[in-house]
Amino acid sequence: MAQGLPIQDEPRAIQVYARSAGFLYLVIIVMGLVGEAVIRSSLIVWGDPGATAQRILDSAFLWRLGIGGQLVLLVCAVALTAIWYVLLRPVHRHLALAVVCFGLVSLAVESLCVLHLQAALDPITSPALAKVASAGQLHALTYLAVVAHANTFGIALVFFGVQCLLVGYLIRKSGYFPAVLGVAMQIVGACYLINSFAKFVYPPLQGVLFPLILLPALVGESAMCLWLLTKGVNLEKWHGKLLLN
Repeated sequence: MAQGLPIQDEPRAIQVYARSAGFLYLVIIVMGLVGEAVIRSSLIVWGDPGATAQRILDSAFLWRLGIGGQLVLLVCAVALTAIWYVLLRPVHRHLALAVVCFGLVSLAVESLCVLHLQAALDPITSPALAKVASAGQLHALTYLAVVAHANTFGIALVFFGVQCLLVGYLIRKSGYFPAVLGVAMQIVGACYLINSFAKFVYPPLQGVLFPLILLPALVGESAMCLWLLTKGVNLEKWHGKLLLN
């Protein structure tokens, strides 16, 4: 029960949590798409460190906006992770706690991605480094940071994928969310896991699967986001499940 709330008021508070989760999810989706599909995809030239470094340098402010967007995304994701526990704890308190644990590990790893994005910018904007390293060396440092960002993000998605599998399972068992949303979230988790493991275990396979394998993930997460924003939870069933557990 939410601390300090009378039992008759808690369901109404839960609806606020659900709508807040939908809003946070929307911000996360938008920031993620802008950062990856708009900013980084337009500036990174895979296989060409020189062109990548030059594009980032020419669009340094845009790159910094991408870093700021990632920070906003992470803050929203921490809040969403906490709300998942509140929404799903009536189904199974321990599994809801596991959702939080996997989510926080994912976000801790993803925070390193922000450092790598900043590390990609530092070598080509530092006057001190320009005095002691050649342009090729600085470009190489920038490109290595870009690669490190991609690899770190792939690791973060492993933990996020497991979190989505758990969220999907709890949604399917909840009774106060449509079971189809639970299936969708489990498909989301499976897509992220397949993509990440392919990236590290057999990269040629990931080259074939990406980015199509992430389209079901986008659809599933968008559906979950829209449901939380527009419908929230079935308050009567949520409260009944809470009393049973």
